[in-house]
Amino acid sequence: MRKALSLLLTLALLAGLLTACGGKEPEYSGPSYASLKVGEDYTDLTAELRIITNRTDLIQEDPDNRDFTDFVKEFNELYPNITIKYEGITNYNDDMTARLSSKDWGNICMIPQTVMLPDLSLYFHPLCALSEIEADYNFATNRAYDGQVYGIPSTGNAQGIIYNKKVAEAAGYTSENLPKTTDDFLKFLQDIKDNTSAIPLYTNFAAGWTMTAWDAYIYGGATADPDWKNITMPQTKDPFADRGDGTGAYAVYKLLYDAVSLGLTEESPTATDWEGCKPMINNGQIGTMVLGSWAIIQMQQAGPNAADISYMPFPITQPDGKQCATAGADYCFGVNKYDSEDSKIASMLYIKWFTESSNFAYDQGGVPVLKSQEYPPTLAAFDGIELIEDTAAPTELASLQADVNRESELSLDSDQTHVQRIVEAVVTGSETFEDIIADWNTRWNDAVDRCAPAQ
Repeated sequence: MRKALSLLLTLALLAGLLTACGGKEPEYSGPSYASLKVGEDYTDLTAELRIITNRTDLIQEDPDNRDFTDFVKEFNELYPNITIKYEGITNYNDDMTARLSSKDWGNICMIPQTVMLPDLSLYFHPLCALSEIEADYNFATNRAYDGQVYGIPSTGNAQGIIYNKKVAEAAGYTSENLPKTTDDFLKFLQDIKDNTSAIPLYTNFAAGWTMTAWDAYIYGGATADPDWKNITMPQTKDPFADRGDGTGAYAVYKLLYDAVSLGLTEESPTATDWEGCKPMINNGQIGTMVLGSWAIIQMQQAGPNAADISYMPFPITQPDGKQCATAGADYCFGVNKYDSEDSKIASMLYIKWFTESSNFAYDQGGVPVLKSQEYPPTLAAFDGIELIEDTAAPTELASLQADVNRESELSLDSDQTHVQRIVEAVVTGSETFEDIIADWNTRWNDAVDRCAPAQ
């Protein structure tokens, strides 16, 4: 019932967006994002910008760490007449999707995952041609459609596992012998349980949204196939089936099921605490958490033991011995298509400065947006790991992944219910892992049939 209500809400919101965003945006004759020279162009421009962000942790001024207040001050040294205010949203995808139904929601936002590629032009200003930036920018295709870029990545994420090095060392592990398969990882968790007082794997079940992180590992990192997510999987039957070689989506989700079954997670999943887990892993009360690289800095800044927080690749190894990790864009900046020309130019100037000059990706432990930028030390364990970016689907298949995902009612990457179901199945004994996989495959197969592109 909860899933059905969630689906109905999403469909209703999207229907509202399509209705409310009709009409023609202001004419734009200004420069493209790619052609702007920050610090040289439009230095006397006056504008007021409101930026909507998911990073609520960076809204408040922090005397010990760089936050959005600092970024604005630095930008204003170049553009003193552009006033910028940030607004944070906790339940970002749902709330921002609803806000897009109004043309005056703000000037810049992080584009919600609910907006499908063909619909980007309904809400967001085309920043530049893809061909203008794809040679220099990682993840340039993430929010591009039909050759136009509508979103610029704020940073890139490598998908791995946060862990406490001191806890790992107490269990007998260093950077030289980290687990590379799911069986090895389960042994790693058991060794943590046997040799320390730390919770081996913290699920963050109660927070909900945190559990969608598991979906990010089932694509290129688990298959070594960059086409899997957007091209192959939405045309494939039984994508969750056991491959028999420790790879693929089955292996990813089975790891969670087994960890809970073996008592290697917290005692009460419903009592987990997202904010509380940060100091807990910092001080060694938690051994590991499955989260994207975006979370590393938050865990390091949550206590005095930043040096103890590290990051490892997700433990899946291909039959040929290769280990891969999915790397992709975090939320992307989008500019309101209904803004005035001056506001659009001001927005693009700030986004370009933020992307190319603020060092945000490095500071946050993320994969850099500019290909020329340096990787942060937090990703040192990924040396020798093949980072795989999901291939963008061709225009004729651009919405297929989203269509199949929605029709299946699994809502991979955006709704946590299906992942929470794995934990609930163990705790309540209501169903087996094979029951869950069979249901997911049935749902996906039916959706593939319904959404199959016309021949």
